[in-house]
Amino acid sequence: MTAFDVDFFVIGGGSGGVRAARIASGHGAKVMLAEEYRIGGTCVIRGCVPKKLYVYASRFSHEFKDAEGFGWSMPEASFDWKKLVSVKDKEIDRLEGLYEKGQNGAGVTVVRSRAVLEDAHTVRLVEENRTIKAKYILVATGAQPFIPDIPGIEHAISSNEAFDLPEFPKRIVIAGGGYIAVEFAGIFKGLGANVTLVHRGDNVLRGFDEDLRNAVRRGLESLDVNVILGANIARIDADNGLSAVLDSGVRLEADQVMLALGRKPNVGGLGLDKAGVALTHHGAIAVDAASQTSVPHIYAVGDVTDRVNLTPVAIREGHAVADTLFGNKPWVVDHSNIATAVFSQPELGTVGLTEAQARERFAIVDIYKTDFRPMKATLSGSADRVMMKIIVDGTTDKVLGVHIAGEGAGEMAQLLGIAVKMGATKADFDATMAVHPTAAEEMVTLRTRSARFERN
Repeated sequence: MTAFDVDFFVIGGGSGGVRAARIASGHGAKVMLAEEYRIGGTCVIRGCVPKKLYVYASRFSHEFKDAEGFGWSMPEASFDWKKLVSVKDKEIDRLEGLYEKGQNGAGVTVVRSRAVLEDAHTVRLVEENRTIKAKYILVATGAQPFIPDIPGIEHAISSNEAFDLPEFPKRIVIAGGGYIAVEFAGIFKGLGANVTLVHRGDNVLRGFDEDLRNAVRRGLESLDVNVILGANIARIDADNGLSAVLDSGVRLEADQVMLALGRKPNVGGLGLDKAGVALTHHGAIAVDAASQTSVPHIYAVGDVTDRVNLTPVAIREGHAVADTLFGNKPWVVDHSNIATAVFSQPELGTVGLTEAQARERFAIVDIYKTDFRPMKATLSGSADRVMMKIIVDGTTDKVLGVHIAGEGAGEMAQLLGIAVKMGATKADFDATMAVHPTAAEEMVTLRTRSARFERN
C-alpha cells in the first residue's frame, strides 16, 4: 500500500486554493499548499483588490468636480501616483499576511516553492528539491494575461505591471474591450491620463447585455476616452518615443501601451501530462461538475479550468472539493445566475440572462427598462445616468435577468442575485416596498413593459 506524506496537496495559493486547503484541514486532513509567488493569488495581489482601490482613487476627481454643484469651493487638486502605489502595497502586504496566518492557523503547511507533478500522486517542490506523495491533489494555479506575438511586444505592459509603474503615464494606449480594459481605461482617465482604448470588436464587453455594453461605451466617450473600435495594434515602436501602430496604419504616441486582451489558464510547466491530466481544446484543465479531472484523485478549480472566471466562483469550487473529499458532504457548484460587477465608468451590476440569451431560450420575453438622471446629478450638473433593465419570462413571470449601469450597481447586483437565484417573479419585485429616495427603488417601481418578444 502506498504511503502518502499528505492527504491533500494544493498547487496554488490563490482564492480557490487557500479556501480548499483551509476547509480540508478543518475536516481533519493533512494538507500542504505550495505557492511560488505570493499567498492570495491574482485577485488579492494584482487583480480585483488593488484594482478596486485604484477605482476608488480615480473616482475622486469626479467627486471633486461634483462637489461644486453642492456649494463646495474646491482648491485645485493634485494627485501623487507614487503615494497611491505605496499605500496599495501596504494594504496588499497586510492582506497577504492575513491569508498566510489563516492557513497556518488552520494547520495547513505552506511551502513557498513552485510545485510540479512528477506523476499522478507525486509533487516535486522545485526550490526545495524534494518530492511529496499526496493522496489527493488540487490544481488552483489561476490564469495569466494573454500576450500576442507582435513586433515590439517587449515594450508593452499587462495589467500585472500596471499597478506598479514607476511613473504615472500621461498618455496610455490600452488594447482590449473586456472588463480589465474598460476598468483600467476609467482608472487612468480618472487619475489624469490621456487614454485611448483600442478594441478589435464593434463594441466593448462582449457577452454582456447590449444595453450595458452601450452604456459603458458612452460612459468612456463622455469621459473623453478616445475609443477606437474595429482595430488592432499591429506593432509597438520605441525608436523615437513609444507608439502603438494600428493595422490601419494610424500611429498612437504614448508613455505606456497596456495589453488587456484576455487571460489564459496557467498550465505551463506543471507536469500535467506526466500525471495524465487532460486539457480542453482551449488549453484549460478539463473537469466535470465536481471539479474532478481525468485523473480521479486530481482536482482543479478556478480560472485554470476556464469555467466562470471570477474569484467567488473559485472560492466556492475549492470549498466544494474540500467538503466532498474530506467532510463527507459531497456537493457541486451551481454556475447559473452568478451576480457580478464591472467597475467601469459607469459601474455595472448584472445577474442572469442577457436579453439576447433570453430571447433565444424562451418563447415570450418581456423587457422592463428605464434610463434616468440620478438625483445626485441634478445639482452636480454631471452627465451621469442610470440604466436599469429587468428581463422576464412572459409565460411564467419569472425574472430571468437584471442589468444595471450606474453608481452602486455592483452593490445592488449582489442583493438582486439572491432574488434571481430564489426564482423571484416580476410580481414579487412589484410587491416589494420601495426605499425612497434611492436609485434602487426603480427596481420595484418599474411597472410599464418596454417591449415584448414572442418567438414564432
